[in-house]
Amino acid sequence: MARPRSATYDDQREQILAAAAALFATRGYTAATMNEVAAASGVSKATLYHYVRDKHDLLSQIAFGHVSRLEQLVAGVAVLQLAPEARLRELITRFMRAYASAEHRHRVLTEDVKFLAERERDAVQAAQRRVVAAFADAIGALRPDLRGSHLAKPLAMLLFGMINWTFTWLKAGGALDHEALAPVVLELF
Repeated sequence: MARPRSATYDDQREQILAAAAALFATRGYTAATMNEVAAASGVSKATLYHYVRDKHDLLSQIAFGHVSRLEQLVAGVAVLQLAPEARLRELITRFMRAYASAEHRHRVLTEDVKFLAERERDAVQAAQRRVVAAFADAIGALRPDLRGSHLAKPLAMLLFGMINWTFTWLKAGGALDHEALAPVVLELF
């Protein structure tokens, strides 16, 4: 019979993934070592291997976890059945809010997915495409004149261009935060 997981297993795993994402985002996936991940996580290397198979598994869990959270945000807005403008506003607001605490995971998703095995990379990119498609659909609902023009997806990509890279310049404790910037993004868009 398998040993049951401890009550703190998920919290510890999340702490390890967060520390690894921060390390990968600052040092680079290829430069970071499992010893550094263990030290940054505050666990022994043996404990680290209780939660992940290897560094590749860490990368996979970070990327899949982040893109899964983004898909959950999209699904959470979809169930609200909002009017088109409110739907797009809610998508932008939720994504900006999520990005406020996901700087490292987002950087890993945008920069390190190339190190995943092809099948894993394809799965992550398929999830990213579903997120973009949801935004394109929201844009198309708001602007029905764009539905047949093939502009909804490029417009969604332009919108992501405005919100995806905020982690590079929007600083905690600064004059603006993600929550305050969300309505600005919507109005500019």
